[in-house]
Amino acid sequence: MGLRDRFSNYLFKKAEKRGYLDDVLGKSIRYGGVYVTDSNILQSSDVYELLQDISNQMVLADIVVEDEFGNETKDDIALRILKNPNDYLTQSEFIKLMTNTYLLEGETFPILNGAQIHLASNVFTELDDNLVEHFNIGGHEIPPFMIRHVKNIGADHLRGKGLLDLGRDTLEGVMSAEKTLTEKYKKGGLLAFLLNLDAHINPQNGAQSKLINAILDQLESIDEARSVKMIPLGKGYSIDTLKSPLDDEKTLAYLNVYKKDLGKYLGINVDTYTELIKEDIEKAMMYIHNKAVRPIMKNFEDHLSLLFYGQNSGKRIKFKINILDFVTYSNKTNIGYNLVRTAITSPDNVADMLGFPKQNTKESQSIYISNDITEIGKKEAADGSVEGGD
Repeated sequence: MGLRDRFSNYLFKKAEKRGYLDDVLGKSIRYGGVYVTDSNILQSSDVYELLQDISNQMVLADIVVEDEFGNETKDDIALRILKNPNDYLTQSEFIKLMTNTYLLEGETFPILNGAQIHLASNVFTELDDNLVEHFNIGGHEIPPFMIRHVKNIGADHLRGKGLLDLGRDTLEGVMSAEKTLTEKYKKGGLLAFLLNLDAHINPQNGAQSKLINAILDQLESIDEARSVKMIPLGKGYSIDTLKSPLDDEKTLAYLNVYKKDLGKYLGINVDTYTELIKEDIEKAMMYIHNKAVRPIMKNFEDHLSLLFYGQNSGKRIKFKINILDFVTYSNKTNIGYNLVRTAITSPDNVADMLGFPKQNTKESQSIYISNDITEIGKKEAADGSVEGGD
């Protein structure tokens, strides 16, 4: 084992003992009594759906390594590590976690330790006088060749910006509004019952206390809307209900506006995206791909390439998404037909694209062109000869 690997393992173990390398989103922000973290922010269905749509596209991408001439390298150490990042995450889980952390916190720190790659948390970064970035985890400095600082860049050159920062006020309002509505209807729309007594309440009055407890037991046993209870009351007793002071229409109107705003912090106009999903799922997927996914792919490619190969290598890690995955099967069939008839690819390749086994015959691996397709110049000459003939 080389000096670099021994040094890497030493620092890694020191940081690991202090819990700084757990693959969790390490940030927690408190908003008026509500902790907004990685777990409960995803309780907002709109945020969860958008994160899923973006990170799932990242997961479906094929990770390849290209040399300086753009040729793919099949057997590379980076591919083997990314295929099995560590002992507790698969490649899909690692990429999804890296993407979600990047979007929520605005930055993520992949750390390469020998034959494993992890996502570090609680990383302190600073620039020295020579504008070199230093990384510190639990008092231990991590050498830059082991770690990359992947930032969702805004106006700060040293920190990325994510939904937990940018959407602070919106998140507080949306999650509080959702919580109040949920809690209200968990209680059947009622906050409490009011028991009116035409008498002084005396805790020492055993008969009175017994009656109050009996009424309370009856009310608490109403567990669904169709339950019917008959509670006999003596003279001087009456039961009223306290309706919730929450105005549903105002709360829903607020959510209708500000829940959509959360998407803007992820680069998505929710109204546009929703309309596209209704009209054409292919256009919707392409919209989110171009608006959100492609910039993330490019940033991840840059940092992972530097992490694995350094600055002087011609190799580059690439995320490749098959756009045809977003196309309906009927459209994909038409595309395949036109690819064959225009001599772009062979029938075997189209069969593979459509999910059929390749025939592996001479005919199925040949290139064809339709009889109605000719060179433009030849077509004009042919048209002229026809006009001058019989």
